[in-house]
Amino acid sequence: MDLLFWKALLGLILFDLLLLSRNFRRLHHIVSSWKITDKRAEPEATRKVCDAINLACVWYPKHVPCLQRSSVTTCLLRSRGVAAQMVVGAQKLPFKAHAWVEAYGQAINENTDVQTLYGTWLRC
Repeated sequence: MDLLFWKALLGLILFDLLLLSRNFRRLHHIVSSWKITDKRAEPEATRKVCDAINLACVWYPKHVPCLQRSSVTTCLLRSRGVAAQMVVGAQKLPFKAHAWVEAYGQAINENTDVQTLYGTWLRC
């Protein structure tokens, strides 16, 4: 397993601990202030980060909610030079909220068209 997997797993642990305190304001501050690295993103950066996150979620000892997953994904992508944003949105009926990551205007690592299904509440 490569270093990116271990970073993803560590990120899941750290953001899980942060979410235990139910402090969304702190989580939002961390994600929104995470700088995009100056290095140029490699062509496969998005796929590699998504693969690492997916594998880390498989090995994580409990269910990983979308807010935790998208927070870690956003920070890892920014660390690799990708201008990613975490997006939080909701649909009205039935009410459902969801968090996802967008890069280059596209939702990434999602099985459904979240940009159509959910109205956007927050971007960071």
